[in-house]
Amino acid sequence: MTTIPAPSNLAFVPFVSVQNMMGLVHHIGIEKVMTDIAANIEEDFKRWELFDKTPRVASHSDVGVIELMPTSDGEMYGFKYVNGHPKNTREGLQTVTAFGLLADVDSGYPKLLTEMTVLTALRTAAMSALAAKYLAPKGATTMAMIGNGAQSEFQCLAFKAICGIDTVRLYDTDPAATAKAARNLAGFGLTVVSCSSGEESMEGAQIITTCTADKQNATILTDNMIGDGVHINAIGGDCPGKTELHRDILLRSDIFVEYPQQTWVEGEIQQLDEGHPLTELWQVFAGTAKGRTSERQITLFDSVGFAIEDFSALRYVLSAIQGTGFYEELDMLADPDDPRDLFGMLQRSNA
Repeated sequence: MTTIPAPSNLAFVPFVSVQNMMGLVHHIGIEKVMTDIAANIEEDFKRWELFDKTPRVASHSDVGVIELMPTSDGEMYGFKYVNGHPKNTREGLQTVTAFGLLADVDSGYPKLLTEMTVLTALRTAAMSALAAKYLAPKGATTMAMIGNGAQSEFQCLAFKAICGIDTVRLYDTDPAATAKAARNLAGFGLTVVSCSSGEESMEGAQIITTCTADKQNATILTDNMIGDGVHINAIGGDCPGKTELHRDILLRSDIFVEYPQQTWVEGEIQQLDEGHPLTELWQVFAGTAKGRTSERQITLFDSVGFAIEDFSALRYVLSAIQGTGFYEELDMLADPDDPRDLFGMLQRSNA
């Protein structure tokens, strides 16, 4: 059962701007926010069968993708608008931008409108670490972070907060990106090691996260780079024709996904024959399927992001802003004295 906090005025919709989202995160604490979002995701994945589920509605172009990600649990409806344009960084723009909305199913009235560029980074990291809680080797302390762009620091801190890692080994083809990530992570209690190659970054790492964004089939990891017993968190990619891992790695791994119908189109598994064995994460969270089962097992989370994760993050924000000043009230809903007299309200507004 999902509780929807009652707004102070039904004619107004709470709106969380980028500035207010950042203020809210600092008010609560970034690691606490990601831990709480992960808890919401876990709770909602255990209610998986209650949700409407569909692959995201995507409009692909030569330079990127624009997507809508809708879902509902029968009480609330949520969607996210999100783009992915890898070329944007060369133009001084974000690769990913997003906003989202949460609405009451009973009335259809929106209950929250919020930025989701920052929130998507938070929930993506929360989902990665939540999956690793079930899939990574027990006692893992070190993660290789390959790809040090906008998502990397969030990923590192989520794995610290949720999985207990204490060391991150950073690598990016652009040394400036690695220097940026190392600088941003200073003071968060992690041992940060900057590396000059992907192979170097994986030395001693029990968890390997890949997060690159070029719109092409790339080989960030080759089969000979992957030893037994590691967990791979493949979060880059997310569109047809975009992969990061050599196919042979997939053939050696036990693969875990969010929603297969979407992952077959956008994930690493687009390299495999359909019908290759997969495990859905919601079943692992619910205890009806197994996660890691042996020390030598290679586990792979083929992450593409799914609408229920955004729903979880949206309902977290709706709850978290209550009693705070980290939102504005938007005049989005027409509210005539007589619901049948919308035209009259319009005319009277000119008096």
